Amino acid sequence: MGSAIGDPDPGHRRWFRLVRPRSLVGRLTLWYACSAFVLVACAAALLYWALVANLDRKDDEFLADTIQIVRALLRERPFDVAALRQEVEWEGVARRYARVLVRVLDERHRIVLETAGTSEALGARGPAPSDRDPVTGSDVVAGGVRYRTMAAMAVVGDGSGHRRVVQVALDRTGEAQLLARYRWWLWLVLAFAALGGAAGGHVIARRGMQPVEAIAHTAASIRTSTLHERIEAARFPSELAALAETFNQMLDRLGDAFARLSRFSSDIAHELRTPINNLRGEMEVALARARSGAGYRDVLESCLEECVRLSQIIDGLMFLAKAESASVVVQRATIDVGREVQALCELYEPAAGEGGVRLGGDVAEPLMARLDRALFQRALSNLIANAITHTPPGGRVDVRAVRAKGNLCVEVVDTGSGIPPEHLPHVCDRFYRVDPARSTRPGGLGLGLAIVKSIAEFHGGSIAVARRHPQPGTIVTLTFPDQSPELAPSGHAAA
Repeated sequence: MGSAIGDPDPGHRRWFRLVRPRSLVGRLTLWYACSAFVLVACAAALLYWALVANLDRKDDEFLADTIQIVRALLRERPFDVAALRQEVEWEGVARRYARVLVRVLDERHRIVLETAGTSEALGARGPAPSDRDPVTGSDVVAGGVRYRTMAAMAVVGDGSGHRRVVQVALDRTGEAQLLARYRWWLWLVLAFAALGGAAGGHVIARRGMQPVEAIAHTAASIRTSTLHERIEAARFPSELAALAETFNQMLDRLGDAFARLSRFSSDIAHELRTPINNLRGEMEVALARARSGAGYRDVLESCLEECVRLSQIIDGLMFLAKAESASVVVQRATIDVGREVQALCELYEPAAGEGGVRLGGDVAEPLMARLDRALFQRALSNLIANAITHTPPGGRVDVRAVRAKGNLCVEVVDTGSGIPPEHLPHVCDRFYRVDPARSTRPGGLGLGLAIVKSIAEFHGGSIAVARRHPQPGTIVTLTFPDQSPELAPSGHAAA
């Protein structure tokens, strides 16, 4: 295949993909090895530079001392060339491992004094002297030998005006051999640093990746039967401990979701089994013998009641399924809460009167709020129907709506037997029933409060269920954040 369009250097990219390791351990090992090698290389280069600089300084000091000796001899015995030669040769012999070469020239650059081999090292003219005392020499290579050279002016005798040029050179063959051996050891150290860095980096990377491998092993071993297993985050480094704790929290959520799903499936099977068995029983009885038209009509009416019950269960389950998938859209509009409460109380008045329960609505002031009207009616209908169902004849159900602490609060209060405290945390769960015997009339599905809770949460609110005290009964409170028209943002006013 051709290279990608616009890729300025496809070959470089392919090389980088080949060199870069795919595993995290390989990448960490490569980074560790490269880092260690660079650090050791920098240290070795610094040491080598310090050694070379120190040798240069020592050689320059020696050459400068030699020039001072020659100067002193020229001042004290300006015309004693034999004494000067003897002193220079003795100075060269004193330096055991390197040759010192000296040449003295007059003002016309004629040789006054020269030791053996100086011309080969310095050439015909040699280095030019400076007016000031020399501090730093220079390197020259002659005949494959490296020399350190220096030159200076010297005064002859009492300073009557005669001057000489003093040129000195130092054979650095020994130092070159020393530096060569030193470089060889440095390359050996660098090689060991690269190998040792790679080995050490691999060990460190493998040990560092052990917590990640433990997390991966736990994740791979998770089954529906092992959702209780957790990772011991305390023994991990702080960065990986956060990852392990996050993974444990995810397992907690999965375990809770799976438990609720299992319980929900069991509840569905239990709830659907009863009406289906009733339908089957009614049909088997109807088909057992011939009946009159009125008898078949009774059987069909009974079957219709069970079908209605099945339809209600399915409708509630579909609503809760949409709620969990966040596919329910809240269409807010400005509604009169008092009018809605009054309308629902009038709707349920016949059912309450049939059961001998008094139903009343109490909204002290006009309450306007931005809510989804259909969802609000459904939630309040479920609460009123549930309260009527669990209130014995002669009892009372009151619906109240007030604005308190910036929130809209709707309460449904009944005078029934109340809910035992141990059941209060679970009454909003699906298909949860405290005690079917508490209901004065049959027909409860166990989905009403679960639907009400979902509707409240759609609006950003909540539901609270509590016992009345000291009188018997139950108080269910719906709380909605204040979305009154006067507080609504611009552009979101009610239609």
